[in-house]
Amino acid sequence: MFLYPPSTRFGKAVPKTRIFAAVSASKRIKELFSAHVAEIAWAHKLSPETLHLPARDGITEIQVFTLLLKAAEIDQASLRSIVQTIDRAIPFPIFFECIHEDRIRHVVSYKRPSEADAAKWVIETTFDHGWQAAPERLPLPVALDLAALYDQCLRHHLPLPARPQESLRAHVTRLLTLEAKQRELVQLEARLKREKQFNRKVELHGQLRSLTSEIASLASDGDSC
Repeated sequence: MFLYPPSTRFGKAVPKTRIFAAVSASKRIKELFSAHVAEIAWAHKLSPETLHLPARDGITEIQVFTLLLKAAEIDQASLRSIVQTIDRAIPFPIFFECIHEDRIRHVVSYKRPSEADAAKWVIETTFDHGWQAAPERLPLPVALDLAALYDQCLRHHLPLPARPQESLRAHVTRLLTLEAKQRELVQLEARLKREKQFNRKVELHGQLRSLTSEIASLASDGDSC
């Protein structure tokens, strides 16, 4: 997705055993890695030394990992489990470039330092854009520090525009709330189709209008809020 400067090149293989040891991986996780991952490469390190940007808000480095996959046929849940396992093992934000032949799949988790223990990281959610032909890479966003760089790079992966002055955490929370409400809407529409009683249909229609309004508000860019 981004064109990383040559100074950030790291290029080291990461043994699966190192990942497994760091997270006390279960048998299922080890089987997922064995079935789907051919190689893990630590491709780039974005740090004060490699980019001449200062650390801020616990963001001292940003990593870019390349996962060479054995086949393109991997379901989203399995790939998410693999990515989140590596995310738990490495105490830095990571952007993943999953590669199979001439296709690439960008996956990234929103990670933040724990409020209870700054040495630990919380994985809020993971974004997976699915397979695509290798895209033209963009220059890294202009930023004054690593936290701002992470903010801009991660927002590039969010399928919902940010509102003016909206923090990254608030942006992600709004997106997750929107996705939950959209799932709720699908369930409510299914219930409405099955419902036979008139009074109950009227009630469900009211809930549907209210939920639709909530979704529209969450999806708004904020100009009309």
